[in-house]
Amino acid sequence: MAKSKSIYVCSECGAQSPQWLGRCPSCGKFGSLVEEIAETAAPAQKAQKRERSTTGNLPVPLSLVREESLKRISSGIAELDTVLGGGIVPGSLVLIGGDPGIGKSTLLTEVSAHLSKAQKVLYVSAEESCMQVKMRCSRLKLDSSNLLLLNETCLEDILESIRDEKFVVIDSVQAVYTSELSSAAGSVAQVRECAGKLQRVAKSRGITFFIVGHVTKEGALAGPKVLEHIMDTVLYFEGEREENFKILRAYKNRFGSVQEVGVFEMTGEGIYGVSDYSGIFLSESRGEAAGSCVTPAETGNRCMMVELQTLLAKSSYGLPRRMSLGIDYNKLVLLIAVLEKRCGLPFSNQDVYLNAMGGIRLNEPAVDLSVCAALASGFHNRPVDKDTAIFGEVGLTGEVRGVTFAEKRVNECIKMGFSTVIFPAKNVKSVQKFADKISLVPVRTVGQALQKLFPRRDTSAETN
Repeated sequence: MAKSKSIYVCSECGAQSPQWLGRCPSCGKFGSLVEEIAETAAPAQKAQKRERSTTGNLPVPLSLVREESLKRISSGIAELDTVLGGGIVPGSLVLIGGDPGIGKSTLLTEVSAHLSKAQKVLYVSAEESCMQVKMRCSRLKLDSSNLLLLNETCLEDILESIRDEKFVVIDSVQAVYTSELSSAAGSVAQVRECAGKLQRVAKSRGITFFIVGHVTKEGALAGPKVLEHIMDTVLYFEGEREENFKILRAYKNRFGSVQEVGVFEMTGEGIYGVSDYSGIFLSESRGEAAGSCVTPAETGNRCMMVELQTLLAKSSYGLPRRMSLGIDYNKLVLLIAVLEKRCGLPFSNQDVYLNAMGGIRLNEPAVDLSVCAALASGFHNRPVDKDTAIFGEVGLTGEVRGVTFAEKRVNECIKMGFSTVIFPAKNVKSVQKFADKISLVPVRTVGQALQKLFPRRDTSAETN
């Protein structure tokens, strides 16, 4: 019988230590080392492994590698196809994470039912019985007559049950275990080993695996970081369980852009992709109250009109508070400094709160000018016209720099019925063809932009 010993594995980076430490020496995370049982193979088993390794594949020149054009397969949900980069790539591993009850199993059940109409699909439910999956299909009114169900938690039994299926759903990876390890299911070693075996099966047999992953209370995927490294695509469901609208975001995608987001609506009859975002990221009362501004935000291959809202309140303490949701906190502090220095707007005695509507996160620099406009609107208590959209990158000198996809942004403003767009002067040539459809207002500095928005009052100290 093989001897076993205890080791301590970091749940964040997977680093191993012979003894418990308060801080991981590899990634520096505190309290992340978890005890695991590491079994050592016998000398005969080690010799067999070395013998098998010598008979492996030999390296070949890149010019002799056969190139295959893989045709993407539609999942049946347009929003999911967009986030995946155009559809499902055969032989890939897709990891979907999210809070409990947010809709991961519901989404994969709908995808499995759609794919089972033309392909063999195996749904492995490690947390629910087959009867519960059947009840979900009935509630969602899905045609699941060809869908294969399996209630199993042992990975070896699951792999033996896979015959000629091309799509396999594992729900969830934390509930599956391999008998080669004595540790409990969901531990660092079990998750890492199960994910590695699934990867080898997917690449060798061309099977597409959809894997559900739990998240920690901080919102990160439970288990070692190597779990995300193994996967081809990592998707996160974001949003509150009490809200109907959810956002599916790609954090890693070897076959597409990681900037893609998909919007879904959770109803009693299932989860549906939302193509009209005007009711999600735009409020009905915009333009009535001060402190809000609309910007055309580029997320992957699509452009969405997103409303930014700010709230200024008199600070009760010596140090004013800054709070940001959807926009990077450091960017908010930087833009406040630009408005104070270049435009003469003092925020030293004001608490500043910034929020991007709909729970979306905007990381591109093109939203800088819109944030400045919303802050100036809240400072002067003067609303921005509801039919005016603003975009542009702001430098520390107060200049408005050109951005990418300016033509696409202006076109989206026209489609959504906006009458005026304020944008960087460096993008004039690319958007000049829209002059007869929308009022184009190019600006070179933040001061010019504020002067255009609030012409009756001198709100800027324009920088030349």
